Amino acid sequence: MKSSDFLIIIRRYCRTLRQVLYGFTTYEMDVSLRKEKGTLNQYFTMILFGDLLGLPLLPPYYTLRLLPYIYPELKAWKRSMLRERDLMDKATDL
Repeated sequence: MKSSDFLIIIRRYCRTLRQVLYGFTTYEMDVSLRKEKGTLNQYFTMILFGDLLGLPLLPPYYTLRLLPYIYPELKAWKRSMLRERDLMDKATDL
């Protein structure tokens, strides 16, 4: 066995150990924080561009100034906000 093969095996072992420790310690917190970030992002976008859904919350001047920053996410946001939801969708979000 060459030393390079040994190093590859050690690196794989260390990577696997890191992934297992990550799963044991911070995976659940990471998933919940990403979910919370997505929810807050949707609320922020709804406050800014609620007029696209019929909710005039802010004057159009501010929304037009922020439009270039939100534009790439706007189509997906609009589709997710207008998606029909039922009681089971709310239960899975918790």
